Amino acid sequence: MSRKVKDRSALEERIGHSFSDKSLLDRALTHISALSGGPQNRVASYQRLEFLGDHVLGLVISDMLYRNFPKANEGELSKRLADLVRKETCAAVAKDMDLGPELRLGNSESHAGGRLRTTILADACEGLVGAVFVDGGYPAAEALIAKFWQHRMVQSLKPTRDAKTMLQEWAQARGLPTPAYKEVARTGPHHDPQFRIAVVLPEQPQAEGVGTSKRAAEQAAAAAMLSSVGVKLDKM
Repeated sequence: MSRKVKDRSALEERIGHSFSDKSLLDRALTHISALSGGPQNRVASYQRLEFLGDHVLGLVISDMLYRNFPKANEGELSKRLADLVRKETCAAVAKDMDLGPELRLGNSESHAGGRLRTTILADACEGLVGAVFVDGGYPAAEALIAKFWQHRMVQSLKPTRDAKTMLQEWAQARGLPTPAYKEVARTGPHHDPQFRIAVVLPEQPQAEGVGTSKRAAEQAAAAAMLSSVGVKLDKM
């Protein structure tokens, strides 16, 4: 007997898309921990939809940036894209959608706070984008992304520099080599790791940062070193 699909009409109203195939929405919100049968049953979780949604999100955001910032060069567009599709942003969008209570998690993952985990929320958000794309095509996915990402895209109209870029520029201005980043430690479960990254520059104390991805940890490490030398970060 097949499992009855949960009524998620309130979620459909929040995101502005009513699914023709309700099972797609259910799969987009199903974490691997909720499934029996081991790794071979991964196709019944959101992982395939997450893969698709990640690429759909990148395409739609790239299109939005291209049209909204006609004077921006490739470098600025790339920085804005990276900020809008990163895990932390997707997790924030998931919270705006209130996806946490809608997730299907295994008991252990649920009791461990999985509904609040950045990685799980971000993955489910991308899975939902993929599901909307499959169900309604590009126009439906574009409408969803515009609804939840448009205001994030236009929040800052000035070119932004991230901490790693600022630290590299600071080092170059003083004749120092490019900052070197190295992984110090990795903790936590495979699906929700925590990275500790150190950044090294000659004549400067080593600085470290922690994040849910190597990129985020490197940014945190760069920010820590900038703070130690008295440099204020650009407002993002």
